[in-house]
Amino acid sequence: MTSIRILLADDHTILREGIRALLEDEPDLTVIGEAEDGQSAVKMAAQLEPDVVVMDIAMPLLNGLEATRQIRRDNPQIKVLILSMHDNEEYIRQVLAAGALGYVLKDAAARELIGAIRSVQRGEPVLSPAITRLVIEDYLRWGDAPPAQVSDGLTPREREVLQLIAEGNTNKDIAEILCLSIKTVQSHRNNLMQKLDLHDRSELIKYAIQKKIIEI
Repeated sequence: MTSIRILLADDHTILREGIRALLEDEPDLTVIGEAEDGQSAVKMAAQLEPDVVVMDIAMPLLNGLEATRQIRRDNPQIKVLILSMHDNEEYIRQVLAAGALGYVLKDAAARELIGAIRSVQRGEPVLSPAITRLVIEDYLRWGDAPPAQVSDGLTPREREVLQLIAEGNTNKDIAEILCLSIKTVQSHRNNLMQKLDLHDRSELIKYAIQKKIIEI
């Protein structure tokens, strides 16, 4: 039997340990790594090349949405399954658009999560029943055309910098986290503020909260 190799990405250690114990009771599932933030998830996905990444959305340094985008861009063969406490339509639309193949709620039964991992590994889209209901309601509300999405025009690096600023990091902190010069960080900061027409840190934080880049 070929084992499905899984990378867990969640910033809660106890939750990761619980999921790992649950999955490793299954003979065809093997957890090969654990990431506690989005940046680590992207790096470990590139290094370990798992079959499936089980990804939370709300994570420090790089949220699950952006981490999913980067993993799918750099490693399109890797499947991403979102495991989240949020049944928010905006989250669902964004992560599916980013390339996630499934979305399961954290209060789902263990068998649902296990079945979802096997399904996404086969390339089959999976949504929790509650999520399916929201997607159907969203479709009925908007018809064939999805609601208009206004692109913020930010690059992946600028979105990383935005999240780190909103999390309270200084330019020096961000430079160390991203292995960049302080001058480069400042340049990214200036560019994203110009693109978003925002003028100070408080406005950046408000924007990040509104766009669900960070949570409060």
